[in-house]
Amino acid sequence: MSVKPAGRRRPRANTAAPEEKALTGPAEDYLKVIYEIEQAGEAAATTAIAIQLGVAAASVSGMLHRLSRLGLVSVERYRGARLTVHGRHIALQLLRRHRVIESYLVTRLGFGWDDVHEEAERLEHAASAELVERMAEALGHPVSDPHGAPIPTADGQVEERRLSSIADLPVSASARVMRMSDRDPAFLRYLAARGIRPGATLRVASREPFDGPITLTLSRSSQTIGSGAAARVFVETDARARKPAPARKKR
Repeated sequence: MSVKPAGRRRPRANTAAPEEKALTGPAEDYLKVIYEIEQAGEAAATTAIAIQLGVAAASVSGMLHRLSRLGLVSVERYRGARLTVHGRHIALQLLRRHRVIESYLVTRLGFGWDDVHEEAERLEHAASAELVERMAEALGHPVSDPHGAPIPTADGQVEERRLSSIADLPVSASARVMRMSDRDPAFLRYLAARGIRPGATLRVASREPFDGPITLTLSRSSQTIGSGAAARVFVETDARARKPAPARKKR
């Protein structure tokens, strides 16, 4: 009778669907970008995808055709692309990988929040699902990454709240900074120098007309940012500011 050698672990079966195995790193990046653009409530236009990824529009059309054949996106002529149910599931798994890795690099390895995006982009395509889950466990299963973006759960659930940007706030409105994009290190350094990070509270002190600069009050300091920068920082308005004033009692 043959005896199996002790101490050897059986390799885990690869349960990934065929279309997932066929995805390259660039194809995975497309799914993530389409998901992020869709959060605004619109289909992902070819030009918007091209700008986000820094590629030519012709390249986008070719990749969308391939993803469509794999059943991961549906393309509407003159409107753009939307993820299918399965495409959305894969996109959320990819975002989980990226955001868990970013969190691990910042929390455990001392990376700055402004220089982890590219590193996470490289690692997420090579890291195994088991490694990502061990990172998440070591961090205590964080719910958001260093830039405030929600981390999807292992089973593909995520809470995506509709947020306003600083540029949307009226004068005197108070808000809490929730998130910003991680793609531009220089922009993140610009925000950090002004104390604008996830969790910070601010109030709009004044704003110039015609898309002029906006003056904010943060932690008793005054900071001025351009309207373009303000549109890239997403906030949750103070619940107390949203409540209507109580009605006066009739005498």
